[in-house]
Amino acid sequence: MKIYTKTGDDGTTGLFGGTRVDKDDARVEAYGTVDEANACIGLARAEQLPSELDEILARIQSDLLVLGAELACVPGHEARLSVALLTDADITRLESAVDELESKLEPLKNFILPGGTRAAAGLHLARTVTRRAERLALRAQRAPPLRPLLLVYLNRLSDLLFVLARAANASAGQHDVVWNR
Repeated sequence: MKIYTKTGDDGTTGLFGGTRVDKDDARVEAYGTVDEANACIGLARAEQLPSELDEILARIQSDLLVLGAELACVPGHEARLSVALLTDADITRLESAVDELESKLEPLKNFILPGGTRAAAGLHLARTVTRRAERLALRAQRAPPLRPLLLVYLNRLSDLLFVLARAANASAGQHDVVWNR
C-alpha cells in the first residue's frame, strides 16, 4: 500500500464513511491533535519509564487510536470501525490510575512547572496537547455532535498525564519543579 494517495492535494481529506472534508475541519483538527498527544506519549515512553507507568501509557496510546478513529468517522458509521469504542469503563480505569498513583505521591502544596526528568517533561507536553485536543473536540462536537464520553475521556486523560509526570519524576528521585513567584 502506498503512503501517498494524492487525494488530499486539494486540501481535503476523507472521513471513515466516505465524506470528504477540508483538512482544517474541526473533526480533522481534533483527531490530528489526538494523534499529536499520542506522539508526545510515545516520546515520553522512549525515556525508559518504570514498567507500571509504561503499561498505563501503552494502554492510553491504544485508546487514543480508537478515539481518533471515532473522531475521523462520519457520524452514524462508528459501528463499521471494527474496533471496540471507548466506554465508561475506560474512564473509570483512568480515574483509578490517577487515584492509585496520587496515593503514592507527596500531596501538592504549590503549583509546579512542567519539567524535571525528560519523561516528565514529555508527559507534561502530552497533557497540554491533550487539553488542546479536548478544546478542539468540543468545537467539533457542535455539529454533528460527538459522544460526550470522548470529551470526558480527554479531560480525565489530561489529569492522569499530570499525575504520571509527577510519578515519573518521583520514580527517578527527581523533585517536581516548584513555581516560585
